[in-house]
Amino acid sequence: MKKILILSSSPRPTGNTDRLCNAFRKGAMEAGHEVEKVWLGNKQIGFCRACYCCHNGPCPQHDAAAGIVDKMLKADVIVMATPVYFYTMSAQLKALIDRSVMVYPRIINKTFYYLMAMADEDGEMFKGTIEALRGFVECCEGSKEAGMVCAKGVYEVGTIDATHYLDEAYELGKSIH
Repeated sequence: MKKILILSSSPRPTGNTDRLCNAFRKGAMEAGHEVEKVWLGNKQIGFCRACYCCHNGPCPQHDAAAGIVDKMLKADVIVMATPVYFYTMSAQLKALIDRSVMVYPRIINKTFYYLMAMADEDGEMFKGTIEALRGFVECCEGSKEAGMVCAKGVYEVGTIDATHYLDEAYELGKSIH
């Protein structure tokens, strides 16, 4: 059994990205894993101030970042889910990644999955988001990317329901060993 953390960075709690998360979670739970989804849309996560106080103690910002980053440290699998805005990840997810500077050298040997949704129909437009996510994973020693779902052409809430992307997310979650 793996401990799986899903970071849903959709600002809409029932948006297309969050629906991908729910499908992935269902598959992973059916495969017998412990799954927790954290919806970043209702969390206060301040921007990193580069003060580096975190190297000698706790971050002086008293918000949700430290608790979520602690969950990342404890997870075996981390799912980073984001809508694609201007060809990169949401500000919610980027802020959390930046705040992980306090512990990223200890985010090691993790398996990462990416779930992404965007309105654009051109799949090439995922490139910036994928590269940004990979940049973070490369900083997490011994970690690897294991799969992704790139849902294109889904803009209005719920349009993803009429596509194959939810099935893909479900199967990806279910495939975790």
